[in-house]
Amino acid sequence: MNLFNIFSDIEKIDPEAEARFAFTRRKMLKTTSIAAAASPIFVASVINKAYADNGDIVSVLNFALLLEYLEADFYEKGLMSGLPFGNKRALFEEIGKHEKEHVDFLKASIAWVGGQAIGKPEFDFTAGGMFPNPFSNFDVFLTLSQAFEDLGVRAYKGQAPKLFSHRDVLLGALRIHSTEARHAAEIRLVRGLRVWASEQETGGAPAAVYKGENNIHHHDAVDLISLTYNKLLEMAGGDQTPAERIVRESFDEPLTREEVLAIAGPFVRTAMP
Repeated sequence: MNLFNIFSDIEKIDPEAEARFAFTRRKMLKTTSIAAAASPIFVASVINKAYADNGDIVSVLNFALLLEYLEADFYEKGLMSGLPFGNKRALFEEIGKHEKEHVDFLKASIAWVGGQAIGKPEFDFTAGGMFPNPFSNFDVFLTLSQAFEDLGVRAYKGQAPKLFSHRDVLLGALRIHSTEARHAAEIRLVRGLRVWASEQETGGAPAAVYKGENNIHHHDAVDLISLTYNKLLEMAGGDQTPAERIVRESFDEPLTREEVLAIAGPFVRTAMP
């Protein structure tokens, strides 16, 4: 069995396979004996893993790209609309530039792993009328800005484990994630809200964006209230409300792909991937 001929034949069928298998092939030949590498079962497992890993990665990156398209388009339209940004205009210009950079980076990353990026869909930032006049009512614009940024933070967190098999892509996604978190904090400050997300302080954003943020259990075992409550209660001077709030706000929760798409769906006019 000629191992290189097998990869060559696959690459003739799938032009993107060369990028898909590049790292897998080198790693396999460095860490595996020639005899083992020649095994049909071994080769099949390597090929299946390469397709599965990269297929999942492309899907996750396109999911992130959809959200970045939404944010970049939102800020571009907002900055062109004549909204009264005042001394906050520079802030939103900077955020808009970041979102465009994220779009470009994700498209390049998808191509790098051998996938194809989705095209930019059409967006309806009124969500079918739920948020009227987002580009003539500054309060509505700020509400949506907060919602999109907080949603993006939780979306990246939810998808990060699926990128574990590709360290470089994971690191790129985490860099975007932390930037989105800073955006969210800045916008919440502009609105006069606390920077920590919670189910109690949505600021008019869809409640689903903050679903589960009152979670007090981690790893299905650690009860954060019982673990630290007495100490926090003492620090809070016996006041239960801030003690419980501190416990809940000390951790930010992920959202699943399905939960994110259910929230973002009404803002997407054309079909989503």
